[in-house]
Amino acid sequence: MARKKVLVTGGAGFIGGNFVQYMVNKYPDYEIYNLDLLTYAGDLIKHKTIEGKENYHFIKADIVDRDTILALFEKERFDYVTHLAAESHVDRSITIPEIFVRTNVLGTQVLLDAAKTIGVTKFLHVSTDEVYGELDFDSTSFFTEDSPLQPNSPYSASKASSDMFVRAYHETYGLPINITRCSNNYGPYQFPEKLIPLTISRVINDQKIPIYGDGKNIRDWLHVYDHCTAIDLVLHKGENGEIYNIGGHNERTNLEVVKTIINILGKSEEIIEFVPDRLGHDKRYAIDPTKITALGWQPTFTFQTGIAQTIQWYK
Repeated sequence: MARKKVLVTGGAGFIGGNFVQYMVNKYPDYEIYNLDLLTYAGDLIKHKTIEGKENYHFIKADIVDRDTILALFEKERFDYVTHLAAESHVDRSITIPEIFVRTNVLGTQVLLDAAKTIGVTKFLHVSTDEVYGELDFDSTSFFTEDSPLQPNSPYSASKASSDMFVRAYHETYGLPINITRCSNNYGPYQFPEKLIPLTISRVINDQKIPIYGDGKNIRDWLHVYDHCTAIDLVLHKGENGEIYNIGGHNERTNLEVVKTIINILGKSEEIIEFVPDRLGHDKRYAIDPTKITALGWQPTFTFQTGIAQTIQWYK
């Protein structure tokens, strides 16, 4: 019996890298292919522990390179595509939005064409809760899978566009798909431009920690390992064509997150420095994960245990 082949795009990045390791170790009978361009936020150092395993393969390629991608799909005949490759830093999207259109929209469309050509079993597109826009500070309001898409940054607009292409390929061509939309991830291997790894590294080095505005913007935090288990579940058991929101039910203001890290590391809150707010900074994200919970998923990390583990990893 042929071994199932799983392509993970963006497998040298943060979430993709954690997912590649998770899949290689959990499914020794699967062939796991890590496709990544190795841009500034990707590296293979994180995969030293698995690079010698027979079921792990690395391919350096750009998902926008249509000829290369189509040839790869024709050669390997992947069963599953798990698409995590993306430009994801909101600040960078405000400065150079065209890069986000190229990778997140055109790259996704190239992959969809390739998946359609060979007839994959499932195309799972990993997206973000940011496509829904922002919530107010009412603690009883949450994003559901039926919330309208109202992206406010070039990054989230590019992800919403890619979501729509995935949906269109399902509706037009019958491509088997799922879309997952997660809340803010944290954990090992995250590039230190994002809030938690930036804060940890700066606290350790006694550097000032910049916080946008008044620090009251709220995010729902999800440990990357819990995200990986959710992607795995949707890949194997998600109903064809469905969207699943993945949230940690760990809402914190940015200021609370920073102060938690400072206190765990035993430093002074005087290193906090408030800076002018980000353009179009969304007030609050929060996810209702009822649908994926009904599929059988539960997070294993509380924010307290997850942030302690993450700090220890960065130390």
